[in-house]
Amino acid sequence: MSDDYYKTLGVDKTASSSEIKKAYRKLALKYHPDKTKGDKALETKFKGISEAYAVLSDTEKRKQFDTYGSENFQQRYSQEDIFKNSNMGDILREFGFGGGGSTGGFSNIFGGGFGGGRGFSSMGGMGGGCQRNAPPPKGQDLEHEIPLSLDEIMTGASKQLNISQGGSVKTISVKIPKGLIKGKKIRLTGKGQQSPYGGANGDLYIKSNPIQPIGYELDGNDIFTKKEIKLTESILGTKVDVTTPLGKTISLNIPAGTRHKAKMRLAGLGIPYMKGNKTGDLFVIVYINMPKKLSKEQKNLVEKLVQTGL
Repeated sequence: MSDDYYKTLGVDKTASSSEIKKAYRKLALKYHPDKTKGDKALETKFKGISEAYAVLSDTEKRKQFDTYGSENFQQRYSQEDIFKNSNMGDILREFGFGGGGSTGGFSNIFGGGFGGGRGFSSMGGMGGGCQRNAPPPKGQDLEHEIPLSLDEIMTGASKQLNISQGGSVKTISVKIPKGLIKGKKIRLTGKGQQSPYGGANGDLYIKSNPIQPIGYELDGNDIFTKKEIKLTESILGTKVDVTTPLGKTISLNIPAGTRHKAKMRLAGLGIPYMKGNKTGDLFVIVYINMPKKLSKEQKNLVEKLVQTGL
């Protein structure tokens, strides 16, 4: 059926109960099997709008749908649960459908009939079949943002977290995998809120909040750092020592003619990815330290360089 019951009925998420009922009455009159003469596509359409109305006309089911979304809602409610206590039978009888002996193709489509406004029979449901007992709705999922140093992001870490669950604060141990960069998260099954309906606990999602490292900037799995060199070094070339985030010192060759803000790549020295063996890179941004004031000797030398055409 439709992923969005509101779109199925053509109403806004803020629609009132009367607006939802009015939209269903209009569509049901148009797509009811007694009107569509066995057209399977239109029968499917009728199933969809009936399911949408059964959910949105029920305060608790609508609340669950708005809270958990289509996918999780479908996991929590069987078809029989969806149509339980629905008043669609009453509405359709107003059109002369579904009541007394005029159930017609309607009963065949749903594998059962509407009984006195109570919804489907125990063998009913969208498309018939045996009764299916859905588990009680699970508890609400939680999100927790955790500060991580660059070293912890690169190598992983173990953390102790205090979370509120079931009205009490609990301490849990969390293993942070390497590569948990900003925007990524891990799931701890069953560590979320308890279900008020006796179902399984929700899940806890841990999100990374990287602590800004001194001397480095992060961009996904890549790391950037700056290195200053002299004007003469940029012209003639030089070697500089670069300290990696894990404390290793590397000698980096700066070729002659290197320009200001040139980007030098050190492959594989960035942040590992959470999955697979791939690793980001370390980039060194070269800054040329331009002198603001020259000594008399330096100025004379530069003027001689001008005469050489440099």
